[in-house]
Amino acid sequence: NYLQFLTANTGTSGLLFGDTADVDVAKIVYDHNVPNMVFTTEAVTTMNIDGSTGAITKPVQPAFSATVGAAQDDIAIDTEVTIVLGTEIFDQGADFATNTFTAPVTGRYQLSANVLYANIDSAANWYWLNIKTSNREYRNIYSPLGLDQDITYKTFTVSILADMDASDTAYITFQQDGGTQQTDIINSASYASFSGHLAC
Repeated sequence: NYLQFLTANTGTSGLLFGDTADVDVAKIVYDHNVPNMVFTTEAVTTMNIDGSTGAITKPVQPAFSATVGAAQDDIAIDTEVTIVLGTEIFDQGADFATNTFTAPVTGRYQLSANVLYANIDSAANWYWLNIKTSNREYRNIYSPLGLDQDITYKTFTVSILADMDASDTAYITFQQDGGTQQTDIINSASYASFSGHLAC
């Protein structure tokens, strides 16, 4: 047996949820004309299923992508330095600000960082790129010791599924241990980015 909602080929049908204070708390609507199925909560579309392709989009699912807005030259050594992300590509949910993503809800977040360093000093003990969250830190560490010359460019990447509680934060940092203060982060959106989204 099925609960059926029959309409014209260009009509819509669905379920409406309400309470004594609001007759339109949430709804599920299928639009035969488009076709798609839309899930709405408090007048906000939270999920859309495309009837032609089966693709599912979540317009308010937390997601962000940010890149550098200016170069960071001759970065200080022997200290953890926050990478400045002055340009937002997108910020779905408005959870990214001042180089930092703040988790709006508890969940598992896919976080990825990609940064190109210039003028790597072969005399440094090590470099790292670090995704720093309230719960943990995730690092890509590289040691140039043993090289016979400095490196003009090197890309560091970190990607992790991180556990985050509501209001936890995540940002990316750089550190060089030893050597000469000469390494730069280039001002290029193609070579330095930090992004993430709520996975589950």
